[in-house]
This record gives sequence, C-alpha cells and structure tokens, in this order.
Amino acid sequence: MNLEKEVMNQLKSAMKAKNHDRLEALRAIRAAILNAKTAADLKEMDEKTEMQLLQRLVKQRLDSMQIFQSQNRPDLAEKEETQARIIAEFLPEQLSEEEIEKIVDEVIAQTNAESMKDMGKVMGAVSAKTTGKADNKTISVIVRRKLNS
Repeated sequence: MNLEKEVMNQLKSAMKAKNHDRLEALRAIRAAILNAKTAADLKEMDEKTEMQLLQRLVKQRLDSMQIFQSQNRPDLAEKEETQARIIAEFLPEQLSEEEIEKIVDEVIAQTNAESMKDMGKVMGAVSAKTTGKADNKTISVIVRRKLNS
C-alpha cells in the first residue's frame, strides 16, 4: 500500500475518532503529497520520494518546535512535537548513530575517500543507502568527523 492510500485510511479513522492532533498531521502529509505530485506532474510517487517528503515534514516540525521553545511558547512547541511524532510513524525505523557510522565507514572504504574534498561523494552514497532511515544532518556530522580524523 502506498503512502497516500495509507494516509487516507488513517485520515478517515482519525475523523471517526475525532482525534484533532492526528487529523491535522495527516492532513499536512496529504497536502504535501498532493503539492509534490502537482509540482512534478506525477500520478504516483516512488517510495524514495515519499520518504524524503516525510523526512522534510518531520524536520520542519522539529525546527518549528525549537523556535517555539526558544520563544518560551511551550503550547505551540508541544503541538509541533506531536505532529512530528505522528508524521514519523510513516517513516521506517531510524538507524542508530553506530549503524550510520558503519555505513559511512563502508562507503569511505569503497570510494577511497581521504579528505573533506571527498565529502560530497561520501554523502551522496550514504544518503542513497539510508533513505528514510537517517537524516542528512546526522550523516553529515559523522562524515565530517570521519574525514577529518
């Protein structure tokens, strides 16, 4: 079952249960899917694109949450955190830092990367292997640490 159908099924369930937080998050996912499909003139999105879309939505919510926390608005921060958690349910289980480090080590060995000049090459390969399972910020930190040592 693709993401759009799954979201629609859960959207109906959330409406019946009158779960407003879940409903709002699911509507945001649906709107993002429709916008992405319209912008790219697609009938269906592939799984990789869906995962990237979901990761972007989660990241936006977490960034907003941090902003609201810094502005001493815990009510809005909590709302963003709840939405991020609901959206993240559609992502595969996230890799731990140790698992990401193993993948980075493998890619560095495969590409013979030696310095920061090779960061783009390593980032591209690692991102392709971890689509939907790790965010690029974490990957970037690990790659920088490995290439600088």
